[in-house]
Amino acid sequence: MPTLRMMPKVMTMTPAATKRINALMAANPKALGLRVGIKKGGCAGMEYTMDVAEEKHPHDEVIEQDGAVLLIEPTAIMYLLGTEMDYKTDKLASQFVFNNPNAQSACGCGESVNLVPAEGPAAD
Repeated sequence: MPTLRMMPKVMTMTPAATKRINALMAANPKALGLRVGIKKGGCAGMEYTMDVAEEKHPHDEVIEQDGAVLLIEPTAIMYLLGTEMDYKTDKLASQFVFNNPNAQSACGCGESVNLVPAEGPAAD
């Protein structure tokens, strides 16, 4: 009989991130969640994208935590595996922060990152 192997979530969220996402969703009654993706751009090569999602696309990875919903674009999954999403406020800004183990470097302004695909599981 085959055994089932539980897959880890692509991303996790801190309590601060779930609180902020829930606030964003409450302000937009049509919102299903927050869509997260990756696009090429910026001085380090890639940028995170975030948009309020009003519908689920066929291959989105859905992550729900404490009522907050993330829809991960399928092309971004391999770059986001193991990432923790946080929300931080300091004297000058409030923003989502990605603690991504796949980031090799970031630009000085913090707007873009150099990401590599996550390593697959070791062969048995």
